[in-house]
Amino acid sequence: MTQADQDDEFELPAARPKRRGIYILPNLFTLAALFGGFYAIVMAMNGRFEQAAIGIFCAAVLDSLDGRVARLTNTQSAFGEQMDSLSDMVSFGAAPALIMYVWALKSLGKLGWLAAFVYCACAALRLARFNTNIGVVDKRYFQGLPSPAAAALVIGFIWVMDDLGFREVWRDPLLIWVAFGITLYAGLTMVTNVPFYSFKDVSFKRTVPFVVVVAIALGIAVITLHTPSTLFAFFSVYGLSGYGVYIYRKLKGQPVSVIATSTDEPDERGLH
Repeated sequence: MTQADQDDEFELPAARPKRRGIYILPNLFTLAALFGGFYAIVMAMNGRFEQAAIGIFCAAVLDSLDGRVARLTNTQSAFGEQMDSLSDMVSFGAAPALIMYVWALKSLGKLGWLAAFVYCACAALRLARFNTNIGVVDKRYFQGLPSPAAAALVIGFIWVMDDLGFREVWRDPLLIWVAFGITLYAGLTMVTNVPFYSFKDVSFKRTVPFVVVVAIALGIAVITLHTPSTLFAFFSVYGLSGYGVYIYRKLKGQPVSVIATSTDEPDERGLH
């Protein structure tokens, strides 16, 4: 036996690659948000639209927390990013479209399910564009209406109407067409290039004047007075705010694109 044969005989087996685990904490928030969207669909199928609206809004709150929790605990991962996108597609894409269809749009026949599909497709396109442009967009602005806000606009309208006692929506053609318009507006606004403020440059580590704390307390009090109408009013204003910024900057001759001019510094000052 040669020396080479002896070396081959006693050669240690190659070490198996270490399996990569999944961070549980941020993904728990993502799964909870996904459950909120699924719960909303089930409630809508049973005609319980108030519970469906609560499920979507809870999903929106949880969706805003999972990324922050991941950053605070240094548990970001590619798996978490993909999981978050899939959860968003269910909770803020498919769920609002299906709920709106069950609530009002099915009375319009083909036009109804087409409007619901347009919303659902625009949510998918918006999420795909967000994932591909994440490195070149000014983080202080969203490119188009974010999907949680679009879902809140659609579901908020249903919640308000349900709270006012509109149960048999098919009896009111005007209400059906308003629902149709809101669905298309929310869907198409997601895929525009209109800038919407993201609030990502708001730091909770900085000190603020005492009046800010008072304003927050008053805001919470206003929400508790009548939650459906307050939330719908807020997201209606936010859903129009991007167009206001766009028109203002156009009139001033200022650039309005949120795409940064440099991929090295995507957060460079101002819109481009």
